[in-house]
Amino acid sequence: MKTKVGLLYGGKSAEHKVSMQTAMAVIKALDLDKFEIHPIYISEEGQWVKGPQLQGPVSSVKELEFSQGEALAPTALAPTLFQDSQQKGPFDVIFPLLHGPNGEDGTVQGLLELLNLPYVGNGVLASSAGMDKVIMKNIFAQAGLPQVKYVWFIRSEWENESAAAYEKVEKELGYPCFVKPANLGSSVGISKCMNRTELEEAFKEAFQFDRKIIIEEGVTAREIEAGVLGNDYPECSVAGEIVPKVEFYDYKAKYEDGDTALIIPAEISEKEYSELKDMAIAAFKALDCSGLVRADFFLTREGKLYINEVNTMPGFTPFSMFPLLWKHTGVEYPQLIEKLVNLAIERHAEKQNIKHTM
Repeated sequence: MKTKVGLLYGGKSAEHKVSMQTAMAVIKALDLDKFEIHPIYISEEGQWVKGPQLQGPVSSVKELEFSQGEALAPTALAPTLFQDSQQKGPFDVIFPLLHGPNGEDGTVQGLLELLNLPYVGNGVLASSAGMDKVIMKNIFAQAGLPQVKYVWFIRSEWENESAAAYEKVEKELGYPCFVKPANLGSSVGISKCMNRTELEEAFKEAFQFDRKIIIEEGVTAREIEAGVLGNDYPECSVAGEIVPKVEFYDYKAKYEDGDTALIIPAEISEKEYSELKDMAIAAFKALDCSGLVRADFFLTREGKLYINEVNTMPGFTPFSMFPLLWKHTGVEYPQLIEKLVNLAIERHAEKQNIKHTM
């Protein structure tokens, strides 16, 4: 029997386009001898639409935008209330390929938990904490993981006392610094600031995408990444390095023109890799992650390693680091997809043993 995979993508998020590219890549990688692919498209307005079962890869994003498809209530993913409790729903597992708010932040994961459906990737807590850079960094600090200095603000604080906000950044971090929306990924809304004028503009830009922003100390460092895969016993991939040809690794460099060099494996010492591996797995466990994360680090010229962040649903586009890291570790793309599906089913089965009555 083939495994019926409900592929969930699109989403009401600034990262909608990234999700569409990820979906195309995953569809191409799935082994149709083992899996049935059932696309579920979420429009930018938030409408859920179920498309026909896919018989092979698609050649363009347009083929995955089912504007005329069957409108779907999210609760239809699960068995009906009148079916036997052991009756499976229309899908064996849901594969959420959603990036950013309304998908990667625990909202969809919470829905799938309520429907008691197996799903690929991180659960509610890890997804929501990993999405919010402030909460994530606070948890990492509690776990003793080294990080660059940071401060954060909500929009009302900035609107009421903007000068005080800028002064706090200058006093505690200085320049250069990076301003980011707290709850967004894929380098959307991020600015590098070298002076007060740039800082003011960066605040305005970031607050367009979130009510909370984070400002991080700028350090001269290499950008090193590693993939983590597993549930209770996670494993770490080889490390990779991103060398942007632009000033920093922004949205365009990531997803549109591939204007970066990816060095895999990264040219780091065994000691540095050992430290990075331990930190990546520690971060995975600190957030109670499951399935997958990509852990991002800064490595300074002095050999100091800082964890920057983890991404709980890294992209699977042609320019994405996560699948490339595992390929160089010995796990090809189709194998990676299959491992993720199996990890989802394994975690779901374990949860069914939890006692819910006295």
